[in-house]
Amino acid sequence: MSVNSTEPGGESCEVRVVLRKAGRTKIRYPARLLSDDGTRIVVHAAWAGDGVRDFGFVRFEPGDVFTEYYWRDRWYAVKEVRDARGGLKGWYCDITRPATLDGGELVVVDLDLDLWCSADGTAVLRLDEDEFEESGLAESDPAAATAAVAALDELEVLATVGGGLESLLT
Repeated sequence: MSVNSTEPGGESCEVRVVLRKAGRTKIRYPARLLSDDGTRIVVHAAWAGDGVRDFGFVRFEPGDVFTEYYWRDRWYAVKEVRDARGGLKGWYCDITRPATLDGGELVVVDLDLDLWCSADGTAVLRLDEDEFEESGLAESDPAAATAAVAALDELEVLATVGGGLESLLT
């Protein structure tokens, strides 16, 4: 399915985001498809977790809204996170295999690595590198492991230069 965008006042297309990790479904949640140009898929979703999740550097909580950007040709997803009043919290980036959209399901395979960039750009944090090492991906699929590390490096650079991660999202 390929859609340019949903028109204001028009019908929105609902999809289910399916995040898989280590061969199992980690989470599944509804989202509204905003656009699909054949390469990049953009969806809008409410915080799908139970209650508050405090990472120390950011809190995800009921009322938070995520605009999520997925690519069919890139090894990451970028999620712009806003609070219930619309204030930007920052960007949470998952390192994933390229996304697929089929039959109303947007499927992404999480590869453990993550990046957080605060709204003001002062905090750019590489996350879960220990989990990535423990996953054994470097041994079981060296090409995927190399692509994952390269994607994390790319996002970190983008987060620290003029235009930041927003340059990917326009």
